[in-house]
Amino acid sequence: MEFPDRSDVDHLIDAQPLPSFARIEYDPPGETLADPMGEARAELDRLDDDDLDPGDTVAIGVGSRGIHRIDEIAAAAVDWAETRGYDPVVVPAMGSHGGATPEGQREVLSALGIDEEGVGAPIDARMDAETLATVTVGDVDVPVYFSTAALDADGVVVVNRVKAHTNFSGEIESGLAKMTVVGLGKQRGAKSFHSTAIAEGYVETLTAALDVIESAVPLLGGLALVENFEEELGHVEAVPAGAFLDREPELLERAYDEMATLPVEEVDLLVVDEIGKEISGAGMDTNVIGRYRVLNAPDPETPDIDLIYVRGLTEATKGNGNGIGLADLTRQAAIDQLDTRKTYANALTSGSLAKSKLPVVAPDDEFAIRTALAALGGYDPETVRIVWIRNTEDLGELHVSEAVVEDLPEAATVRDRDVTVAFEDGTARIPES
Repeated sequence: MEFPDRSDVDHLIDAQPLPSFARIEYDPPGETLADPMGEARAELDRLDDDDLDPGDTVAIGVGSRGIHRIDEIAAAAVDWAETRGYDPVVVPAMGSHGGATPEGQREVLSALGIDEEGVGAPIDARMDAETLATVTVGDVDVPVYFSTAALDADGVVVVNRVKAHTNFSGEIESGLAKMTVVGLGKQRGAKSFHSTAIAEGYVETLTAALDVIESAVPLLGGLALVENFEEELGHVEAVPAGAFLDREPELLERAYDEMATLPVEEVDLLVVDEIGKEISGAGMDTNVIGRYRVLNAPDPETPDIDLIYVRGLTEATKGNGNGIGLADLTRQAAIDQLDTRKTYANALTSGSLAKSKLPVVAPDDEFAIRTALAALGGYDPETVRIVWIRNTEDLGELHVSEAVVEDLPEAATVRDRDVTVAFEDGTARIPES
């Protein structure tokens, strides 16, 4: 499909003067662990492994998120298993990500710095999953699947970040339970879960499926990671099997308290340089942008953002542009990065189709921003509220239009004023500080 080039559309919308911007450092208080790997090893020692013998295989489930130092955490989990005399194997626990292929899931892990040489253990990326049982959730019979690679092991440990989910709110959101049910369910398990959760509820479906898995799988427990605003590890905790549903609500509350957010709640235009699966399951953190776009839950009340312009995809997402549909505008450069096979594998599995729709595609930054400003209606460079970020995970430094400056919280510090956005062949350039 071809999209209009600049000559086709340039005459349709008049150029408008841009506001001047301020460069902001945003640093809410939070705790950062000095030695997260040491904490991880010490915490894993708390798990009950009395049923294991030296030489037994332990599967370590690792997902697709760009968690702080996840490659080192995975290596620490491998080292823990080896120190106790076990034979560790890393199993991708990411549902359908990576295009729902073994090669794609290995590629996703590699983009996060996780490979066999780095972690010191083999990676078993088989996509097949076995049916453990069928449970009833509401009026729906749900088959529960689990990774064959993990089932072949004598013990299973999952490693995941506990954080707000991108589709729903509840006592259990993203964390160890979801990693176990959805991530290690592979594509079939993820599809089964999402199809039911949309109609019957996410927490209800997670709870029912987890009960089946804990009864049928030698699950030792999980390593829960909580990040602070800076997306650095602030807490590491081993949670034994059987305690996920009891412990995760408190960990989730802590994650909410330190969650990365924009410094202001009312925004006319949010410009996002990049989206990607390692940043968020939805490409952009829906709690940061205030958009879920799902059938069974209303969008968050805050922040209130009128328009979103996404400029491109991260390298690590490997073309999976899930989340591009949360934007109102994108540009041709982002479309050129898009791998629709991987994006559709994600959308069809999750059932969250809106996130993979294409927004309006502009030929370049200059025309995209011109289009956005015109779409706001009654545009005034003196009052327009624009926030410009790298991505929804990296919010420590950002640019805001001058009209936003007076509303910034105490944790935000203005480092530069009168920053001018320039365009070179249609591409936006913001001067370095």
